[in-house]
Amino acid sequence: MKILAGVYEQVIKRNPGEPEFHQAVKEVLESLEPVADKHPEYVKAGIFDRIVEPERQIIFRVPWVDDNGNVRVNRGFRIQFNSAIGPYKGGLRFHPSVNLGIIKFLGFEQCFKNALTTLPMGGGKGGSDFDPKGKSDMEVMRFCQSFMFELARHIGPDTDVPAGDIGVGAREIGYMYGMYKKLRNEFTGVLTGKGISYGGSLARTQATGYGLCYFMDEALKARGKSFRGSTVVISGSGNVAVYAAEKVAELGGKVVALSDSNGYVYDKDGIKLDTVKLIKEVQRGRVSEYVKRHPTALYKEGCHGIWSLPCDIALPCATQNELDADNAETLVQNGCFAVGEGANMPSTPEAIEIFLKHRIIFAPAKAANAGGVATSGLEMAQNSIRYAWSFEEVDAKLKNIMQEIFKNASEAAAEYGQPDNLVLGANIAGFKKIAEAMYAQGITY
Repeated sequence: MKILAGVYEQVIKRNPGEPEFHQAVKEVLESLEPVADKHPEYVKAGIFDRIVEPERQIIFRVPWVDDNGNVRVNRGFRIQFNSAIGPYKGGLRFHPSVNLGIIKFLGFEQCFKNALTTLPMGGGKGGSDFDPKGKSDMEVMRFCQSFMFELARHIGPDTDVPAGDIGVGAREIGYMYGMYKKLRNEFTGVLTGKGISYGGSLARTQATGYGLCYFMDEALKARGKSFRGSTVVISGSGNVAVYAAEKVAELGGKVVALSDSNGYVYDKDGIKLDTVKLIKEVQRGRVSEYVKRHPTALYKEGCHGIWSLPCDIALPCATQNELDADNAETLVQNGCFAVGEGANMPSTPEAIEIFLKHRIIFAPAKAANAGGVATSGLEMAQNSIRYAWSFEEVDAKLKNIMQEIFKNASEAAAEYGQPDNLVLGANIAGFKKIAEAMYAQGITY
């Protein structure tokens, strides 16, 4: 970085001890250097300085009572990062690892991801260091109600529309929506990922996983490749991983491995998704239970080992920085020709560098996993017009959005002289939409 070096230095100075946020900003600014060179008016207007600084950072206390009558206290966050192109939009994450830096990194990434969808949504993110695992439904309900008691004053259908993320599924969204409705005495589309019976969108559960595959299908075709006949390894076993696996199978590929935070399961004959859905969605169990039902499969402790398995296509769908340089080298050596990010920032910068160096088809998260928020945007549209589209209608719109994201990212990469670099292309395409809006709205924005 030359022109933007000072911007990054200021980010480090103002946000100490937030490595994930630093990493996300650095990766984006490095891609935007040629844009800064081409558009000095953006530099003069402080667009780059402003785009790395959240508009609002909200931190709050979340007290709740467990089943034993003990008062527990967690910390809640909402980062409203950028509203230049629409209301803040981004998920809520409930996980012990959640802190300000992680929420900030996720919110920053969300700005570009939302811009890429072509829908009018700004960027935001939130969550808590609360862990739903091992908690009863009543404990989760009491926490969610307390969380929403504070968050409700900061959000609204035209202000900030949260959704789910890690640890926040249909159960948590339902509890939070019920509390919001009671507090505000209004029925609006303020949360997405809602149940179908109260304003949710069909295909939302499948959206991120399906969208990842729609994007990858375009990226593969552009390089003369295909899912058909390919061996695919997917990390994770939540909604993103499970429905990516489902769509891979529809497109003719074979998924041989899935994982969770404890380890991974390998089935050379292809993962049986009905079993995984039963374990994860019904029983809320661990993937290790898969081998009890399919004894020819193998289970290994340690989730990172999944990248040692030979495959044609790798889809990291678990969490940030799960795939490092050693994993990347192993994938390349084993003949992997494509990597698509289903999770947020799952590949380290060193891993990405290796993939680009070896001309691996690499689809960055802010483009490849935008299907979830795209369908959240479609849910917002349905709520606004008090109407519901069919699964097929939503799925068709999702597929079209993901194809447009690939087209825009690919064209931006080509415009700046690196036609196969979708990291560069996605960052530039997302930034240009936000920057144009910020520039038009003036310096006071």
